[in-house]
Amino acid sequence: MLSGSQATEGQVSDAVKGNWVDRLAPVPIRPYLRLSRADRPIGAWLLLLPCWWGVLLAAVHTGRFGWSGLWIMAGCAVGAVLMRGAGCTWNDITDRDIDGGVARTRSRPIPSGQVRVRGAVIWMVIQSLLAFLILLTFPIGAILLGILALGPVAIYPFAKRFTWWPQVFLGIAFNWGALLAWTALTGSLSWPAVALYLAGIAWTLFYDTIYALQDIEDDALMGVHSTARLFGRRVRSWLAGFAVAATLLTGIAVLGAIGAGNSLLATILGFGAVAAFGLHMMWQFSLLDPGDPESCLRLFRSNRDAGLLVALFFALAAMA
Repeated sequence: MLSGSQATEGQVSDAVKGNWVDRLAPVPIRPYLRLSRADRPIGAWLLLLPCWWGVLLAAVHTGRFGWSGLWIMAGCAVGAVLMRGAGCTWNDITDRDIDGGVARTRSRPIPSGQVRVRGAVIWMVIQSLLAFLILLTFPIGAILLGILALGPVAIYPFAKRFTWWPQVFLGIAFNWGALLAWTALTGSLSWPAVALYLAGIAWTLFYDTIYALQDIEDDALMGVHSTARLFGRRVRSWLAGFAVAATLLTGIAVLGAIGAGNSLLATILGFGAVAAFGLHMMWQFSLLDPGDPESCLRLFRSNRDAGLLVALFFALAAMA
């Protein structure tokens, strides 16, 4: 399926330098791990963090967490890695012709010839089935939400072909875990979780527009749509709007989750998450140079820390 030279020299151009896949993974499976973006872990973090937001804010809301909360966090962590891998595999299968024409993506396993489409499909199914087994350990409401999430995941790779707003479809898919994890802990879906979900979508529009700035020229040549291309010179104004929307919606979610039984400290910590989240996006905005692809990639990756700040403050609020 692949030659020895392809396996050892098949590093992807935008992978983290010196990543564990290129250094430590067995040579025969490296192309499949690259297909799952295991050499670029930021996507798994961005899929996981809304799940942790959901379960931790639900713990603030209900006043309970326990072993079930720990399992939801652990299950979501493994599930996020698997489903991000399956989603990226699906994305690369559908985009194999486009990826070959874009400088940043032509080194990916399928367009570079490291993995055939048939092998990619089998790999996608394996990852999906393992993730489904984890999902089955959650309550029925969360299981149903997990199954519904397959729709946005399936549609996303095609969005850039028919809309200038593919980042909306990515946000719908990537932040679904906020709804699922809240439901897994509480047993039902309620409006603070929906507000948190919408905050995540606004955040995705913020960080993925920054990401898309790297590919504006190649995307224009290939006819690929993105918010980065749509906004053009107005991109900074739009990014500021997305950051404000994400911050305000997170605040609304916290306001809805804080109940009469919560302490003053828990309330302060809950809104501390909102402040830390907003300040981190302001920091990114202050450093943004839309014409510098390397800077855009660094800022995009920094959103792991933005999301972790929210999770940390929510965890402290749940314990207060």
